[in-house]
Amino acid sequence: MTWTKKDKQYWNEILQWEQSLFQYEANDFEKTYVKWIDQSFGLLPEEIQEQFFEKLDTWLFHLHSLLQGSQIQNDARERILTTARVFDSDIEAITDMRRLSIDKLRYIADQHAARHRVYSLVQGGIAGTGGPIALGTDFLVMALMNLRAIQLTAMAYGYEVQTPFEMMSSLKVFHVSTLPSRMKSSGWEDLKDHARNSYDYFYVGNEQLTNHTWLEEPLKQLLKAIFIQLFRKRLISGIPLISMAIGASVNYQLTRKVTTFGEKYYQYRYLFDKEEQSI
Repeated sequence: MTWTKKDKQYWNEILQWEQSLFQYEANDFEKTYVKWIDQSFGLLPEEIQEQFFEKLDTWLFHLHSLLQGSQIQNDARERILTTARVFDSDIEAITDMRRLSIDKLRYIADQHAARHRVYSLVQGGIAGTGGPIALGTDFLVMALMNLRAIQLTAMAYGYEVQTPFEMMSSLKVFHVSTLPSRMKSSGWEDLKDHARNSYDYFYVGNEQLTNHTWLEEPLKQLLKAIFIQLFRKRLISGIPLISMAIGASVNYQLTRKVTTFGEKYYQYRYLFDKEEQSI
């Protein structure tokens, strides 16, 4: 299939967005923060670092498996297919979604992305009340929510995340989307190489996901929890509005960042695969 005028428009938008990744420059505060993290991890033996990040990668794999085996994910898959059948009644499987135009796929993906941003906003507000259970489970809930958002975006663009290759792809997209801004350009290049060397079913390549640079996002979540604790007793009409606003804002921005990145990647995959089929 050859590109349509609309496909070319989306491709140009991706290129412009990509350029913004390469033009990002870290400020002095970020450079100091990065230097501190590098020095802190440099004090740990390499063996301990490797064991820690191996366990972290395993934890992410387990989260993915937990989501894939859940009824809520199966229901979401059916909703995606049901919406797609409004445009093409012959669609039976997720891979059939790629028969639709990119505008229709974006419409379906945006529905789920918007829903997850609202979920994150609400979750942040609940965590912002300062309750020990809500605050203590906030990081896990946000990891699940954002990983699920990536998976649903992949399915909306016709990529079935239950296969080994697409499972690894979705985990890598989640990983890069949560990297610091200065690291996203190199992560994006790796993802493009990953997409251009698709093996359809089995994944062949480096399965390592996390390293010490990825921990900057969890550290931001820790800082959020500290600020929530500081402001949770400052009540307005009996409600900790300031701490709730902090939690809601940070969580919303994280999910917005993740869903935007995921959308750009799967749009790139869709257009690249479409061009390859036309050759």
